[in-house]
Amino acid sequence: METADVDQALFSCHILAIPYPGRGHINPLMNLCKLIAATSTPNHLLQVSVIVTEEWFSLLKSEAKPDNIQFRTIPNVIPSEKDKAKDLLGFMKTVFTKMEAPVDSILDGVPKPNVILADSFLPWAVSIGERRNIPVASFWPMSATIFSLFYHYQLFLANGHFEANFTEQGEEVVNYIPGITPIGVTDLPSIFYSSKQREMLPFLLQVVSQLANKAQYALFTTIGALESQVIEALQAEVPVPIFTVGPTIPFSDTEFKTNQPSPNYLSWLDDQPKDSVLYISQGSFMSVSKEQLDEIIAGVHSSSVRTFWVGLGHENASDGIGKKRGIVVPWCDQLKVLCHPSVGGFWSQCGWNSTKEGAFAGVPFLTFPIVTDQFTNSKQIVDDWKIGWRINKETENLVKRDEIALLLQSFMDLDSNEGKEMRRRAMEIRKTCQEAIEGGSIQENIDKFIQDISRQ
Repeated sequence: METADVDQALFSCHILAIPYPGRGHINPLMNLCKLIAATSTPNHLLQVSVIVTEEWFSLLKSEAKPDNIQFRTIPNVIPSEKDKAKDLLGFMKTVFTKMEAPVDSILDGVPKPNVILADSFLPWAVSIGERRNIPVASFWPMSATIFSLFYHYQLFLANGHFEANFTEQGEEVVNYIPGITPIGVTDLPSIFYSSKQREMLPFLLQVVSQLANKAQYALFTTIGALESQVIEALQAEVPVPIFTVGPTIPFSDTEFKTNQPSPNYLSWLDDQPKDSVLYISQGSFMSVSKEQLDEIIAGVHSSSVRTFWVGLGHENASDGIGKKRGIVVPWCDQLKVLCHPSVGGFWSQCGWNSTKEGAFAGVPFLTFPIVTDQFTNSKQIVDDWKIGWRINKETENLVKRDEIALLLQSFMDLDSNEGKEMRRRAMEIRKTCQEAIEGGSIQENIDKFIQDISRQ
């Protein structure tokens, strides 16, 4: 177990951070911890202790971090990260029931923290805080819009839009959620209508209820200006103070280091014309069916569009792509790739972290949502921000290779009026993100949060 190098008694503020054990949750919370740690000064020393399983410590220990962030470990009381996709519900149940005791025991051996900063998907953190009289800051890892949809779950029940029948209600629009622009039934989180995911709903409702009713602070990983109406409406209803601290992406690391050798994939991007490459990522967890993947690969190949393809299970895409026109890699630094001048589009599954990174990079999207919040994130990208097109308009239908090829050619046509307007809007969204970062609204919220917890 890694421990602090400096006597904890010297610190004027101690934050105990507990991420949910999944890459899509750990990354944004760790990025927030780094921003928080950077506020430490000689007159106000700040320590962040991050509790992770031994498996996650082995994955994270080599990553760069400030000296005042330290890891503390608990045993591997949950299934391995490698196996969780086989039984997502079972994994979530184990996290909800098995992690609390070992985390609680760690607090016996450390000075009382000013606050517990916990992922919202760890509702037992609130119980620990109540027992030990420690305030809890609940970190919401998805969009404010998604939180609001689950928070207003009873409105969906009252209006007959929970478990909606697509055949009869697919064209209906939900226009009664405060602060949220009208949203089609098909753009709601898939848990609302998928029988396969229905068992997860009670867990999500518990998570939302704990944040809204029992936490002392709510930290949302969103840019306030991009979801301002949603945040304002929520703050009018939810008693806990909401701080928008997004995008919580590694934006400080996007500059290319000239004194370090570039990975081969960045060298390949350097050789491509400006805005000519479509970056394709179907996420790191759930993916499309093999039949759909075959159609995508064939469509990409016949489109003749330059492509940069990353992701587990996509390596066979290289069979049909020549080196001059495309590259396939198992992993890359996604934000650096998206910010590269040669990248002109982002085919995305629309996880919230990828959505924020694409918005920050100012690239237009081709959205291909698969599960949960991705459908709603896609709606925000396409309808609200107007910086993308949706590929799979009919969720259940296979998108054929010829349709994909034509779509890619049209999407990457830099001379079309529609394409020019979409890229102009994408740069506006990028400016909004940069203004929040450089203009100080994110740091201002972090400073307010730290000032408040320092009084504890």
